[in-house]
Amino acid sequence: MMNDPQLWWGRLNSFEALQELLLFAACVGVALSLVWALRRATLQWELRVLLGRQLVDGVLFPSLLLGLVFASRSIWAKSHPLWLFDFLLPVCVSLAAIRLGVKVLQAAFKDAAWVRPVERSLSWLAWGAVVLWLTGLLPMVLEELDLIQWKVGSSHLSVRTLIEGGLTAGLVMLLTLWVSSAIESRLLRTSTGSELSLRKAVSNAVTSLLMFVGLMVSLSAVGIDLTALSVLGGAVGVGIGFGLQKLAANYVSGFVILAERSMRIGDSVKLDGFEGRVTDIKARYTVIRAPTGRESIVPNEMLINSRVENLSLADSRVLQSTSVLVAYGSDVDLVMRLLTQACELQMRVLKEPAPFVTLTSFAADGLEFGAHYWVDEQQSGLLTLKSEINLSILKLLNAHGIEIPYPQRVVHTRAG
Repeated sequence: MMNDPQLWWGRLNSFEALQELLLFAACVGVALSLVWALRRATLQWELRVLLGRQLVDGVLFPSLLLGLVFASRSIWAKSHPLWLFDFLLPVCVSLAAIRLGVKVLQAAFKDAAWVRPVERSLSWLAWGAVVLWLTGLLPMVLEELDLIQWKVGSSHLSVRTLIEGGLTAGLVMLLTLWVSSAIESRLLRTSTGSELSLRKAVSNAVTSLLMFVGLMVSLSAVGIDLTALSVLGGAVGVGIGFGLQKLAANYVSGFVILAERSMRIGDSVKLDGFEGRVTDIKARYTVIRAPTGRESIVPNEMLINSRVENLSLADSRVLQSTSVLVAYGSDVDLVMRLLTQACELQMRVLKEPAPFVTLTSFAADGLEFGAHYWVDEQQSGLLTLKSEINLSILKLLNAHGIEIPYPQRVVHTRAG
């Protein structure tokens, strides 16, 4: 503590202070070396929270430094008086707390606008607590806050208890967010299709469980008696049964969809006249994106209770068709070969099953042919594929002199 400036200045200029400073520099060097070695050994791993983007940017460096400083302080105190370590230890604690909070919030809420103000507030609070501790004011402030008490049921609460419980709850929630975001990132990294949907279900379940456990631990740390929440739980149950049954049904339906894998991320579906690809399955709703870019947010209960056409449930291969009308008298075999060739020229058309052509009908103005081809729904650019095939058909028919007739009508008149 810096209660006596003359004593503080005298010890700062002593040989023991210089030795402590050199020992602290050694701790910094060891921590940097360990982080550098771990970074080199884990190039293929994603450890952004632990290692960060730079050598001292992650949580690992301040945590190692805190552990080394604490161990060095304990060993040094056995045979030497302490001065700088009493100053450096709270600084290391504050640095580790700030880096942990900042990196976890960045990993859990990547694009949230409120993350940056929270990071600044966390930094100011941490450094303010260090200043109060070093000046000797923190114990006095805590004693005064402990005198402000009130009774809640059978428990006695104070401002100090709420602050300490809030800090503990914040630490628990940060660790919960860290673990859940790490598990989600690990599960969803290289998965597609049905495997991605299953891992998404596991990720949602693990995240919900961890958040529930973290909330319970946080409430206990604040000093709230959890047995009193049984009445609140009953009231919430009644509310869910009446007013929130739709919301609860959507959450349950989301887990059912993910567990049964009746609909997976990447499937092409058609629901209530809207057709598109499933891009994400949340706990409450599912996002369906049309080829035109429009997105539809569908409640999960609707996907359970309504008729949904899944175009790629069993197989991602989908049959598409286009039709063309040629004049009567055209060479039918040549037309069918040209239409088949126009389909085969496109790289996105599957070779197996092979494209095929059918004579659909004898129309009023000519012979109608249908060109049928298979495509993989997982690939992109299918919206323009039909146009490219039609252009290829037009070029081949014109090159071989095959006429695409205009609509014709024969009018008979009677004299008198």
